[in-house]
Amino acid sequence: MGARHRSITAPQDEQTETEQSRFATLATSLVRPRSIRAKLARILTVSLAIVLALLVIIVLDVVQRQRQATQTAESVSLALGVQDLIHELQRERGMTNGLLGGDTRYRSQVDTQRGRTDEVLNRLNRLNSDAALSGAGELRTALGRLAGVAQVRGTVDGGRAERDTTFNYYTDNITTLAHTELGLSESADPVIRRGVLALTALGEAKEATAQERGFLNGVFAANKFRQQQEYVHFSEIRASKQNALSAFGRAATQDQRSRLDEAMRSGPATEAAGYEGIAISGSAGALPSKVDAQSWWNTMTRLVDDMRAVQQAVGDDIRAVAAGLQNNATWQLLGYLALAALAIAVEVALVIGATRSILGPLAGLVTEADDMARHRLPEAVDRVQAATGEGGGEHAEPPPPVRIPERASTEIRSVAAALDRVQNTAFSLASEQAVLRRNTSESLANLGRRNQNLVRRQLGFISEFEQEELNPTTLANLFELDHLATRMRRNAESLLVLVGESNPRRWAAPLPITDVIRAALSEVEDYRRVVLRRMDDVHLTGSVVTEVAHLLAELIENGLSFSPPDLEVEIYGRRVGSQYLLAIIDHGVGMPSDALARANARLRGEENFLVAPTRFLGHYVVGRLAQRLSATVELADSPATGITARITLPGTLIADPSAKLPPTPEPKAQASQAAVAAGSRANVPVQQSRQSSAPVSGPPPAATRQSGAAPAPHHPTPAPAGTSTTWPESPATFGRTAATPAPHPPATDPASPPAAPASAPASALPPAAPAPAAAPASASAPAPTVASAPANSATPAAPTGAPVRPEATPGSRTKNGLLKRVPKNRAPARPEPASRPRPAEDRPPVDTRDPDDVRSMLSSFRNGHRRGQRGLFEAELSAEPGARTSPAHPRPSEEDPR
Repeated sequence: MGARHRSITAPQDEQTETEQSRFATLATSLVRPRSIRAKLARILTVSLAIVLALLVIIVLDVVQRQRQATQTAESVSLALGVQDLIHELQRERGMTNGLLGGDTRYRSQVDTQRGRTDEVLNRLNRLNSDAALSGAGELRTALGRLAGVAQVRGTVDGGRAERDTTFNYYTDNITTLAHTELGLSESADPVIRRGVLALTALGEAKEATAQERGFLNGVFAANKFRQQQEYVHFSEIRASKQNALSAFGRAATQDQRSRLDEAMRSGPATEAAGYEGIAISGSAGALPSKVDAQSWWNTMTRLVDDMRAVQQAVGDDIRAVAAGLQNNATWQLLGYLALAALAIAVEVALVIGATRSILGPLAGLVTEADDMARHRLPEAVDRVQAATGEGGGEHAEPPPPVRIPERASTEIRSVAAALDRVQNTAFSLASEQAVLRRNTSESLANLGRRNQNLVRRQLGFISEFEQEELNPTTLANLFELDHLATRMRRNAESLLVLVGESNPRRWAAPLPITDVIRAALSEVEDYRRVVLRRMDDVHLTGSVVTEVAHLLAELIENGLSFSPPDLEVEIYGRRVGSQYLLAIIDHGVGMPSDALARANARLRGEENFLVAPTRFLGHYVVGRLAQRLSATVELADSPATGITARITLPGTLIADPSAKLPPTPEPKAQASQAAVAAGSRANVPVQQSRQSSAPVSGPPPAATRQSGAAPAPHHPTPAPAGTSTTWPESPATFGRTAATPAPHPPATDPASPPAAPASAPASALPPAAPAPAAAPASASAPAPTVASAPANSATPAAPTGAPVRPEATPGSRTKNGLLKRVPKNRAPARPEPASRPRPAEDRPPVDTRDPDDVRSMLSSFRNGHRRGQRGLFEAELSAEPGARTSPAHPRPSEEDPR
């Protein structure tokens, strides 16, 4: 495509250069010039001597004065139109405030006043659209703010509007209109400037009076100030009115001041002052006497109308001065133009000729360029981007070349050729960029899928190794490897998120928010520093669990990376209405305000990750996930130091916790529990730091343990929602606890039901007993915190009529020290009651065994128990097609949210 482009444009470039060199020799000819420069030179040669001497020095000055006078007159008319609109808005504001205050007599008056307001507003819009003033744009913006008045009126009619809110809406719009700069203050005439100052001051005084009318209309309708702030607002309005009247007295003429004094000493003004005194006496809330709101409104309306009449008189004075200036400037301009008529006639003839030879082709070229920029080139780029398949964008049809207008000059032809080259270059770049973006997205998606599949298989192999491994050191290393692989999976999923691919990992049933946070923590490195604070218990929809966990993992990773290693990262969760708010607080270095604003823009999805530095990719991942979830993520400064990440989850993600799947057999124990039983160094015991006194499930009585033998592997019983419990130790847990001696698994049988709740919260549970002296070197790892059972608890007696287990023959033990049981047919007919303890001298001696043998025995028992559970689980799944894994006992597979 590039070679074809060069072959087409090369002959055009050579032809252009030949024409330019030939016509350069004829540039001095004034007969038939072919270049724009020559034509302009001819125009300037004839007109400079006459036009510059007569018009540039004199006419321009006169034109400027005439223009200023004209603009001043237009500005005065526009300013008076603005005051008319302000006057009608003030009346509508006051009537609406009285209606909201409870006086229903204003119902019909409000409807009538709204019609007058709309009529004045439409007239001012037409007047402003025809004016070419410096402040026309500002006025247009101020008028555009009144587009919401229909909505405000609707809320008033529906009874949903607040009196203060509605009053402030009208007041803000009136203030904006009153402060619109229409260029009157820049007038060169001092009389106009003083008149504008007087008009502005009187407008502010009238606005303050109208505010007082509308504000006290609601107060008198309610017969009280509803709160102290209303009285303060009333005092501020009176102070503003006095200041505006003082400013008017300084700027107005004697005649204008006399008119205002007459209006302020009239009967309505005196009557309004009496009503105002009653309002002043009501500073405590209730008014000392009842004032009819309708009487107050009528009195103040007459006073405002009198002030409006004075305002119109001041405007008429300014308009008269501006009209005089305009007339003088017009006559001066006509005189000078008569002297320059000959020069203008010659110049017009030259301009007409230049227009036909220059502006015509230029207009055609502009039309062609606009069509290229708005239609042809964008359509061609869209075709390139929409092309699918290998190399589809490279073979897309390019836009047609730029057409050269007829009778175009050399310069026009050069511009047309340049535009054609620009079009071809832009199309080529767009094609390359489209192909590059498509290939980049496909490559990233392919790479992410490959990495995800490999990591999924790797996690499966690691899980198999963890189930079959007995050596505690090797098992601990496998857990660390499992954690690293889980973090690798998060990176692979981040690639898929950036290119818009969906995650295949889904959960069927709702999960508690604490489990989702644990899943997120399993994907971060320094998870031991994370502390869970106050959390409101909710369940999230299973279909969004993976994405919410991924989003939280990215934010938690940021908090851990940019905070000191000796400080914790805190997580709070609270239900806010139908939404759920999560806060991740670190105490690190924080961020500058500009960097914080850019980060929030990235989190809102306002930037493209392909053109951003790679260190911000995590922000784009969070932004994409938040858009998918319809959630909002915002970074803000923490109260002391560091950054707080606030995640607001919509109510659509929150599920009903009672809607759970049917119970399924518990699958194989998690790797974290195996690590606890084996004394893994990779695990850190963590308690949920919640301010809750809810009890936790304690272990069964001590009589269920075998004396002298190590306890069985621990399978924790899920605690009820809302209680604080000790979570299984795995990379998915978080927080810190003090180091304890070598880990001992809790002495709780997986099949036994939970005991009665303990009386202390989980944070007060004592640590496990220390390990034997012969424990391996990994015994320095912290142990899970469990509640101790009484040491003297006895084994409960067998139920009546139940078969009695045979007692062991004293002294008969296996190689591992276990008691040998007598077959049932050889058991004694009446066994000794369980409540009668065996004498110490009759108890068989306890064999001394190596701790490694005990550990090996328990590990073998644990693996056998898991295999049995897994077999039962798979058998039930095959018997019930479509059954899914329960969230409380997730099936360990590639959908594990670790």
